[in-house]
Amino acid sequence: MVNKLSGQLGNLSRQDKLHNAYYEGAQRLKHIGLAVPEEFRIFELVANWPRMYVDEVARRQKVKGIYRPGQGKADPDLQEAFTANNLDAEIPILAKENMIFGRMFATVGTNEDDKDHPLITMESPRQMACLVNQRRRRMDAAMRKFQEQDGTQVATLFLPDKTIQLVQSSDGWDIDIVGDDTGVDPHNLGKVPVVLFLNRRRLGKWHGTTEMADVIPLTDACARALTDLQYGVETVAIQKRFAIGVSRGDFVDKDGNPLPAWQSYFNALWATQKSPKDVSIGQLPAADLSNFHNTVKLYAELASSVTGLPFRYFGANTANPAAEGAIRADESRIISNAEEKNAHLGVGLGWTLALYERLRTGEWPEAGEPFAVDWRNPATPTKAEEADAIQKLNGGTPVLSREGSWDEMGWNEARKIRERAYFDDEARDPALEQFQRDLNQQGNQNPVTVPDADADPAASGD
Repeated sequence: MVNKLSGQLGNLSRQDKLHNAYYEGAQRLKHIGLAVPEEFRIFELVANWPRMYVDEVARRQKVKGIYRPGQGKADPDLQEAFTANNLDAEIPILAKENMIFGRMFATVGTNEDDKDHPLITMESPRQMACLVNQRRRRMDAAMRKFQEQDGTQVATLFLPDKTIQLVQSSDGWDIDIVGDDTGVDPHNLGKVPVVLFLNRRRLGKWHGTTEMADVIPLTDACARALTDLQYGVETVAIQKRFAIGVSRGDFVDKDGNPLPAWQSYFNALWATQKSPKDVSIGQLPAADLSNFHNTVKLYAELASSVTGLPFRYFGANTANPAAEGAIRADESRIISNAEEKNAHLGVGLGWTLALYERLRTGEWPEAGEPFAVDWRNPATPTKAEEADAIQKLNGGTPVLSREGSWDEMGWNEARKIRERAYFDDEARDPALEQFQRDLNQQGNQNPVTVPDADADPAASGD
C-alpha cells in the first residue's frame, strides 16, 4: 500500500511541478521563436494570466457561516471549530491550491494540546496521495509524505481504523517508534480521516484537473509574442544610423587621441573632416511593432473567452467606467464558476466537520443530514441596485429583519454576536434599572401579606 501511494506521488510530481511553475510565472518557454536565437532568452517575458485567473476565482470564495440541518443560525460548536483551526485563513489556501493542482486534501486528527478541539489541517497535494475504492467511492488509505530538515523521509499512513507513523530506512519503510510511542494510533473511526477535494472532477478520475488547463497554451503563445517584441525593441524599433567611407582613425580629438565610442557616435560622427563625396551618412527607419501589439491583444481576447474573465481584466480599459449592472453582467461567467466551486468545496468541508464532530463528541452526526456551508455572494457588490430592485418588487414594504440584513451584508457570526451585545447595551435604561432595584429592595424589607380569601373576617378583626 505504501509503495502504491509513493508511486502515485511520483507519477504526479512532474505535472504538479509544471502547474506550480505556471502559477508562479516561472515556466520556461519551450522555444522563443524562429527569429530569436537561444542566447536571447534574457528577453523572455511572461504575462502571468494563470495566477490572475486562479486568484480572481479564489477571492470570491469566502465562507460566511456553518449550519446544522434545520437550524436558522450558525452552529456555535461548528463556528468554534472554524475559529480554533483558523479556517478563515486556511480555506482560501484550500480553494487556491485545489484549482492549481486539481486536487487538495484535508485531514482531521486529535489535538494533544486541546482535546476539546480536534485538529483540521489542509495538506499539500504534492505531499499526499490516496487510494480510492472505485465501487464504494470511499478511501481505502491515504499517505502524507515529506522530508525532515535533516533529510530523513517520513510519512503518515491513514487507514480506516488506525494511523501509522513511518520512517524510511535503507531497507525500506519502518514504523517510527520513539520511546513509549509505538507509532500506531488506533482510532477505530471506520473511515479514513482524510477528505479529498477535486477540481473539475471527471467520472472514474480521482486526480482532478487544474483550472489553468485552458489558459496555459495561450499564456505560452503570448509569452513568445512578448519575447519577440522585446527582441524587436532592442534591435529594430529604434532608428539606426550608418556612415560609409569613414574609418576608426577619423574619430580623434584635436590632439590625435582616439575618442570613446559613445562620444564618436553622438559627436564626432557628424564632424568628420572628409569631403561629402567621400562619406555617406544616413539612417534606417525604425520598424513598426504594432503587429505584436495586435497579436498580444488577440491572445488576451482568447484568454478572456476560455476563462470567463472580463476583457478589462487583461488591461483593455475604457475612458468611461462600466455601470453596476454592466459589471454584474460582464462577470456572470466568473460568478457562476465561483458558485459551482463553492458547492463542491462546501460538500467536502461538511465531511471534514463531520469527522471533527466524531472526534470531539465520540458520535457521528445523523446520517443524511450533512453540515451546510453558507458562502458570501461571489458577485461584485452592487448594493444600491439590488436594494432598489427589492424595494420596487415588494412595493416599499421592508422584507428583511435586522438579522437578515446582517446576512445580506455578509457579516460573520462573530460580528453578529458583537452587534447583539451592542443592541442589548443600548436597550438598557439606567434610571429604570435603578428604580426596579429600589422596588425590589423595598419589597424585601416590607413584605406585603395577602389575606386568605376563605378566612373569617371577624376572626381577623376586619
